[in-house]
Amino acid sequence: MTIDFHFWPTPNGWKISIALEEMGLPYKVHLVNIREGDQFKPEFLKLSPNNRMPAIVDLEGPDGAPISIFESGAILQYLARKTGQFYGATERDRIEVDQWLMWQMGGVGPMAGQAHHFLKYAPVMDPPNDLPYAKARYRNEVARLYGVLDKRLADREFVAGDFFSIADMAIWPWATLWEGQEQTLDDKPNLARWLSTVGAREGVKRGQALHLELRQPVQADRKAEQVLFGKKG
Repeated sequence: MTIDFHFWPTPNGWKISIALEEMGLPYKVHLVNIREGDQFKPEFLKLSPNNRMPAIVDLEGPDGAPISIFESGAILQYLARKTGQFYGATERDRIEVDQWLMWQMGGVGPMAGQAHHFLKYAPVMDPPNDLPYAKARYRNEVARLYGVLDKRLADREFVAGDFFSIADMAIWPWATLWEGQEQTLDDKPNLARWLSTVGAREGVKRGQALHLELRQPVQADRKAEQVLFGKKG
């Protein structure tokens, strides 16, 4: 039985494509074209009421019954529990994984997402919104978070310890886009090392490559701008 995977090539989508590849789980991709508004279709909202991808449907869920799951962090935890992989060997390991997974969900993802928006998209919107305060605020907060991560990685190979985990899978897709967030790795050698180590994994490569040809800039695409950023036509 395969897992139905509702996906578009974004950092949040990559979290799950990487997990599915690393875990060796069979899956079938259902593209959710967020530029065209597929995330607002009634059939998708039944799976993800917050109109955000990714989402999965596991036809062999708990007790053998199908289950649908939204929110990338919840999906990662579910898949790790289901397979017994990438969650550590002890309860202390799992606590470390959960802490850093929540750190990504509550910090890196939202802050890096806002940095992308105000640095790359807002200045070329119609009308332009070039906001120095917003750009500096989110650029600086992402820098702070990556500083925290660099310190964390100073004495361990991966985020939760000496083992690759779903916390690494959650953080890496956002952190690997550091240039678009106007960050530097010059003062973050541990982060640079970790980005390279994780990026060299075959499962990570396959997960990030999934339908990568569909990842196109939003800038100057006024229809996509309206859909993604809630603007009225």
